[in-house]
Amino acid sequence: MIMLPGTAAMLPYLTHGKSRAINAENRTGEKGKGGMAASVLGKSRKGSPCLNDIQPGETVVLGEIDGPGIIHHIWITTDNKTSEGDCFVLRDLVLRMYWDGEENPSVEAPLGDFFCCGFGKECYINSSLITVVPSRGLNSYIQMPFKKKAVITLENQHANAIPAFFYQIDYNLYNYLPEETEYFHASWRREALTELGKDYVIADGIKGSGHYIGTYIALSTLQRYWWGEGEVKFYIDGDEQYPTICGTGMEDYFGGSWSFARHEDGKTIEQTYTTPFLGYPFYSRHDDLVNNLYHNDDCPPMRGFYRWHVMDPVFFDEELKVTVQQIGVGHKGLFERQDDLSSVAYWYQKEPHNVFSKLPEKEKRWPR
Repeated sequence: MIMLPGTAAMLPYLTHGKSRAINAENRTGEKGKGGMAASVLGKSRKGSPCLNDIQPGETVVLGEIDGPGIIHHIWITTDNKTSEGDCFVLRDLVLRMYWDGEENPSVEAPLGDFFCCGFGKECYINSSLITVVPSRGLNSYIQMPFKKKAVITLENQHANAIPAFFYQIDYNLYNYLPEETEYFHASWRREALTELGKDYVIADGIKGSGHYIGTYIALSTLQRYWWGEGEVKFYIDGDEQYPTICGTGMEDYFGGSWSFARHEDGKTIEQTYTTPFLGYPFYSRHDDLVNNLYHNDDCPPMRGFYRWHVMDPVFFDEELKVTVQQIGVGHKGLFERQDDLSSVAYWYQKEPHNVFSKLPEKEKRWPR
């Protein structure tokens, strides 16, 4: 049995490992080799704290680690734009992760969305797995085990070079991992205009044995009235027409109720929140990434949500599909909607996994 970091109560009983970290000053995580680069202040005085000038089209290896081990924490920060016309860096940078010599990634998502920051825009998040703090301090505490090798890459699909990319990968090496250890996976999807009456697919093609641990959704509403009546459905191990797990609405899946709203002077006021296992951390109707004298900053309302199935994992033995309906309601009752949805699905499973559908080109990922 192996005891890993989790709660404060577990700290006295942790399985002993070898603690290591990778960053721009120690790209291999080698013991006793951190912070060696020199600056004008001298050797080992912040000589090379970040990756500089990552070129358009370039893929850099952030970390390559021989196992067995577990990545316990990842911290990243970078600019969210490089010019007034090139302001979707967090959607243009693609994060990928490979376990144990895979050819195809187990994790593939735009950098911002992986950290629950869609729309190319950061927001503050205080949750058990993802924490985002000022200013664009992107933190993951998702546990990522590997038995032979872990490789994490970043591809720059942005139009310009990324001047400075700061990061750190904290991990422990262990003598062994249990045979039943499952591998972490995450996959991004988008429908810029959902099909009328057809459920949006959050995850599909998941084959094998594992458990689903989380959902992030970035929603741009394109129609009037309340948007959140669609039910989140989990089709488990052969479910076809009807799912085994079906919620009561999108707002309910993310832990809210009654449209997340309060009312002041006859106006409905959106209420965002962030908690350990679920949240609605982002709402805006304005594009504050760009300032222009000749147009205002209005844009379709943007909403970001996360839900972690840490205390309520969804297990599957053969396959899993996750969907959400686009259903709204107004004074005339329920109606089918068409909106702009993107999402990240997070899960663990035994390898091998099915190859993900091709990630859309960057222009198809940009927010409205």
